[in-house]
Amino acid sequence: MKGAKPEIVEAPDALADVHAPAWFSENAQAEWDRVMPILTERRILTDADLGNLENYCVAIGMVREFEREFQATSDTDVRLKLFRAMDKAMGTARQLGAELGLTPVSRSRPAVRETEDADDAPNPLDQ
Repeated sequence: MKGAKPEIVEAPDALADVHAPAWFSENAQAEWDRVMPILTERRILTDADLGNLENYCVAIGMVREFEREFQATSDTDVRLKLFRAMDKAMGTARQLGAELGLTPVSRSRPAVRETEDADDAPNPLDQ
């Protein structure tokens, strides 16, 4: 990729290390433990993002469980149902991961954050 890497904009109300919900599956807990240090270090995770992070971890946990079950069965109908469920969970995880900045493409996009002096022009909607 050419050009300068965009600077990560820290959230002023970024969360420190937050523990995973107690109701998480083992696989969801493992994903939380993997990504939370990354998001904490970047200082971009806020209270508003916790729902997305929980859903992302649950989706990744489901993918791992579906894959384990897929490998353990030879029943064609069961494998087809597991494949469809796994595909849906992977799509969900990909979308949520992108929103959290956990994909290469999402990390390459410039951060969009308003600052007080970002635009000195009057807002036409403030009339």
